[in-house]
Amino acid sequence: MRRLPSLFLSHGSPMMALEPSPARDFLAGLGDQLPRPRAILVVSAHHDAAYQGGGATVTASPAPPTIHDFGGFPDELFAMRYPAPGDPALAGRVVELLADHGLAVTADPERGLDHGAWVPLSLIYPGADIPVIQLSIASNASPEFHYSLGQALAPLRDEDVLIVGSGSITHNLRALFSARLPINAPAPAWVIDFTDWVAERMAAGALDDVLHSVERAPHGPDNHPTPDHILPLFVAMGAGGTPLNAERLHHSVTYGLLAMDVYAFD
Repeated sequence: MRRLPSLFLSHGSPMMALEPSPARDFLAGLGDQLPRPRAILVVSAHHDAAYQGGGATVTASPAPPTIHDFGGFPDELFAMRYPAPGDPALAGRVVELLADHGLAVTADPERGLDHGAWVPLSLIYPGADIPVIQLSIASNASPEFHYSLGQALAPLRDEDVLIVGSGSITHNLRALFSARLPINAPAPAWVIDFTDWVAERMAAGALDDVLHSVERAPHGPDNHPTPDHILPLFVAMGAGGTPLNAERLHHSVTYGLLAMDVYAFD
């Protein structure tokens, strides 16, 4: 019986679906490097229970629609669809696993795939022929809560399900929109110092430091003024098991400020 890794992807701008970049090239080749899963569970920064009355949800549509949850981009991006099937039975399994850990979640038969899921998956698995479901984060909950979500989901790795946390290793949109840097702009020190610190603590297996990287790393609050885009990292870490065994698969930066790190946990 094989065990799949869990992954953390920095999904960057929705324009990654269209614009050439090192991160796009990496993701376009990642599917060939991974064992093909029977299904994918994505924990996306853009599916947030904090804005749903606090109720955590897992998508249970058999045919989840493509959600274009952004504005101000070219029509070509809005025309894109990722018609992967859903997996209501897997959604039910997620509900059971989380209930066993005292974590309440309900199945949502209507919600589709947001860009944190479909943009990177359209590059990794362009055939859109692997079932995909999404589980919400809760941006008003702690890093430890999200780590525990991953721990509860870990058995899915032995059931041929690829667990993917989709967020961003750095995510300061106010700075990004103010700077308006070109896609290939070099990163400033406050971005590099943060990502290098996280990579070093990952390599050292320093779980508590990584969980509290926004407080402890150099320029943590500058890179994450809100926690939503780093929380999927902690879910992927929890699903990866103990001790923390992280591999940094990719590092690049787009628009100077969006670091595009990818990690695998096993």
